[in-house]
Amino acid sequence: MPAPISIVIPTLNAGEALSDSLPALMEGLHTGLIRELIVTDGGSTDPTLEIADEAGAEIVTGAPSRGGQLRRGCAAAKGEWLLILHADTVLQDGWSKEVGEHLATGKPAAFRLAFGAKGFGPTWVAGWANLRSRVFGLPYGDQGLLVPRSLYEDVGGYQDQPLMEDVALVRALPRVSLLSARAVTSADRYARAGWLRRGARNLWTLTRYFLGADPEQLAQAYRR
Repeated sequence: MPAPISIVIPTLNAGEALSDSLPALMEGLHTGLIRELIVTDGGSTDPTLEIADEAGAEIVTGAPSRGGQLRRGCAAAKGEWLLILHADTVLQDGWSKEVGEHLATGKPAAFRLAFGAKGFGPTWVAGWANLRSRVFGLPYGDQGLLVPRSLYEDVGGYQDQPLMEDVALVRALPRVSLLSARAVTSADRYARAGWLRRGARNLWTLTRYFLGADPEQLAQAYRR
């Protein structure tokens, strides 16, 4: 029987991040969980594609848009389950055991968020993200998403939008469980903008999205 999980990672000039995140996936190969690795790229000009090729990934290319890239990557997947990860997300040692046990539930799940930094800011932001995920069933993409491919297809998959594609999909799915295994994500963006400022900005962006703001306009404001 083929391994059950297709891992899908969207990239855009993510070579340095992939060098950290891909080794953490090896335990999934050793435990027979991972069927394939799909890197869906939006036009990288750094060594991203070389690194992905050396790792044995199937490479899908197209226009840069997180939602569109993920839609293309998931369409190429052959596994019974999809595990969607950001390029700068590193799964904690032991993740494959919990994921393997979770597959029997047939339900979507996300990882507990942590940052590759210490202090009040990282603790506060990760704590809020995990509370939001546990209470409201609303994880973000940097927590990863594990979902049966058939369920993903039933709800229409990722929308081709540049921002909030993760929220749009999670809202369409049945309630997403929160695993105890951690996904450690890069702290660079928060460190540059300020932890509380970035966290508040994310919350405001989410609120505007729920109120019906256009994802294209949100993406432009988010990048400023």
